Amino acid sequence: MTFPQFLTGSGSPYRGQPQQQQQQYNNAAPAPDQGFLWNIFQRVDKDRSCVISDTELQQALSNGTWTPFNPVTVRSIISMFDRENKGGVNFNEFAGVWKYITDWQNIFRTYDRDNSGFIDKNELKQALTGFGYRLSDQFYNTLIEKFDRQRKGQVAFDDFIQCCIVLQRLTDVFRRYDTDQDGWIQVSYEQYLSMVFNVV
Repeated sequence: MTFPQFLTGSGSPYRGQPQQQQQQYNNAAPAPDQGFLWNIFQRVDKDRSCVISDTELQQALSNGTWTPFNPVTVRSIISMFDRENKGGVNFNEFAGVWKYITDWQNIFRTYDRDNSGFIDKNELKQALTGFGYRLSDQFYNTLIEKFDRQRKGQVAFDDFIQCCIVLQRLTDVFRRYDTDQDGWIQVSYEQYLSMVFNVV
């Protein structure tokens, strides 16, 4: 299963490799105008600590639904770019965060075919199939139920990101156990719990 290039690069960014993730963004595309980004960074950095926390980033992001951006999604994004485990991102790391979220917006718009601002079940299926997943209709129902925080039968932008992050993390863990790559694993109950708790 392959996610878009910005998400995976030469290896999964979800195996505790935020430095590789940040480096990948620095090399992937021309950086946005530094002055423009600095102005945004200063507006988001409310406490003037020169580090943007998950709370500050959450308040600055919009999911297009007039509800707060999913805090779990924000923490996941911060953890990918926070190279020093300081609980936030500095300006250089923020440039990677900005690129990451912009790329997700472009993907979301591509699959939000009716421009509703949400991804419905069919659009989610098209997106994940495009990423290389082959899942049953029943499982798509499960995904919608899990990631539809607003209970509308569809997924908002922030929850779409979280859905994809969780799927990628679970896939990475599964692959570690699927040594013969046949799509089947045998694990003990504790191994299963460890797999789940390392993702959620």
